[in-house]
Amino acid sequence: MLLAQGIVTAIAGYFFYKVMVTPPKQEPDSYAENDDEIIRQE
Repeated sequence: MLLAQGIVTAIAGYFFYKVMVTPPKQEPDSYAENDDEIIRQE
């Protein structure tokens, strides 16, 4: 039982570390194309 908890904790720690170290993905600004439009689209 203790071994299973250790394995689960290690896997969770690995993914937490991976999320913290990975640089954020650069996404284009979706509002930049709508800057000159005055009419709202609904």
